[in-house]
Amino acid sequence: MASADKLIKQAEGVLARLERLLPRDDAPPDWEGSVAFRWRKRNGRGHIEPVRQVHRIALRDLQGIDAQKELVERNTRQFVEKCPANNVLLTGARGTGKSSLVKALLNKYAAKGLRLIEVEKRDLVDLPDIVEHIYQRPERFILYCDDLSFEADEPGFKALKVVLDGSIAAASDNCVIYATSNRRHLMPEFMRENLEYKHLGEEIHPSETSEEKVSLSERFGLWVSFYPFDQDDYLKIVAVWLEHFKSTAEQNETVQRAALQWALARGSRSGRVAWQFARDWAGRHALEAGGKKR
Repeated sequence: MASADKLIKQAEGVLARLERLLPRDDAPPDWEGSVAFRWRKRNGRGHIEPVRQVHRIALRDLQGIDAQKELVERNTRQFVEKCPANNVLLTGARGTGKSSLVKALLNKYAAKGLRLIEVEKRDLVDLPDIVEHIYQRPERFILYCDDLSFEADEPGFKALKVVLDGSIAAASDNCVIYATSNRRHLMPEFMRENLEYKHLGEEIHPSETSEEKVSLSERFGLWVSFYPFDQDDYLKIVAVWLEHFKSTAEQNETVQRAALQWALARGSRSGRVAWQFARDWAGRHALEAGGKKR
């Protein structure tokens, strides 16, 4: 009798472990819970979960990138209005507003049905599954991958190429892919690859390695480049963020000198550095004035 009870408990344990491995009907995403979502995986199964606190940055807050804003907003407006639109690759210097621009466009066009699903690089292999979740939805979805880059032979590389090519298994009219990267071709480039170039007469032909690296970025229909800010643009951005944080300090040479010293210490004049300075400056002066910490 004792041995029978032992066998029953062992069988129940095996069944419980098997049950966790079996596919189950997941609850549908809470589409009313937010305008931004993340693809998350638990126990090997992916699901779309809402982002409860969405970054409420506005397009007017982004300074020094007017040309880039115009290009990406026009493409986004085409997409929202169900006109032909491209997948977008935003590349260039760090902290210059690439990801902030995507967030600002979401905030502007959310009322017209725009939604965003953030996908980590390691989960790009799940893009066909994500598309399966949304292809019948009435909303317009940006599948967003931030700070994208690949090393050789990463599985997400080929998965992204498949979706960008619009394969039968992954194509969907209600989604586009927006990605940001510090690398224009999304993969590291090495000096030795230059030695693989072939000379045919007066022509230079890239190697297969170089062609493969360029092949992914070329599948994005719209490339938008971002560049480091000069001193004047950096100070303009500082002024915008000080106003955003409702700083009561007078905008004078003292503030500008402090902002430039802050940038020098960080080794960068970027929008992110300007935001960080303004946040620090406004917070310190609010405390000195007896206001609450922001």
